[in-house]
Amino acid sequence: MKTLKLITLAVLSLSVLASCDKDRSGANSRSITVKAGIGELTKVTYDGNKATFAAGDNLSLFAWTGSKAAIPEKLVVNNVTNTLEESGLWTPAVEMLWADMVSEHYFMAVSPAREVSSFTADPYTLNSAADKYQQSDLLIAVNETGLKANDNPVGLVFDHAMATLNVNLAFHNQWTEGNPPSQTEITEALIDAVEATAKDHATLDYINKAVTATGQQAQVAMNKIKNASWTTLMVPQEGFRTITISLKGNDEWLGGNGTYVFTAPEDITLKSGKITTVSLIIGRDQITLDKDGISITDWASQGDDIPGEVFKPQGLK
Repeated sequence: MKTLKLITLAVLSLSVLASCDKDRSGANSRSITVKAGIGELTKVTYDGNKATFAAGDNLSLFAWTGSKAAIPEKLVVNNVTNTLEESGLWTPAVEMLWADMVSEHYFMAVSPAREVSSFTADPYTLNSAADKYQQSDLLIAVNETGLKANDNPVGLVFDHAMATLNVNLAFHNQWTEGNPPSQTEITEALIDAVEATAKDHATLDYINKAVTATGQQAQVAMNKIKNASWTTLMVPQEGFRTITISLKGNDEWLGGNGTYVFTAPEDITLKSGKITTVSLIIGRDQITLDKDGISITDWASQGDDIPGEVFKPQGLK
């Protein structure tokens, strides 16, 4: 009888352990895990590839119960940083637990991970420098499905909060006249800098994935891809019309090193998740729109506007 009793206890113990293991790693786990992607869009990338999240990327996760349309003061998960490992799993800085097994949970995440002071009007300042692109390419995800504890992992699809502006330059044959080495080819005047006159501050409404430009107009420095191609992230906004192009380092026969200001007759569209490409022609005494004018494409088309070129701003490693 003692032997039978011991065997029975051993079987029960193994059953309990198996149940505990299932609670830790299975569908009934109290731990929240995430699975994140960027849908059909891509993060900022400069090598022509359509990048997705890569090992080392991180996100800030928030979770709550109650109303999906409003984040309450008391959160189930409050700004926990999750980092993508080489294995493809997102690892939280601290364990994240469901409030219970039956309540519907709602989720919001922002990448890269950042401090969030407001869920509807969080201040943001654009840094357009090439080495800050990954940091400034803000991605937002909201899962308002109403998930329960057995719905692990939590799916998160991110959208770009910022817009992208590309400026492509062409040159009138005025630049070639008087240049003995090359009478048949259009000579490119050397471009020193390109700036967009626009607002570079904003507030972020994470719940509605909305960006509202704030503050005064600023000179947003664009990043050089090659002499005639420049790019930058931009705060989505209305009222953007002005692009300034500065020439420097040109021979005297090119007519000097002046500054050209292009002012569009209508607003140039800057929308979240969209690439706006402005094609301009520079003459010695004027700057005009190219035949391609202004085009707007989805972010997934990034790199296609510059065929055969490595899409990488100078200074970005």
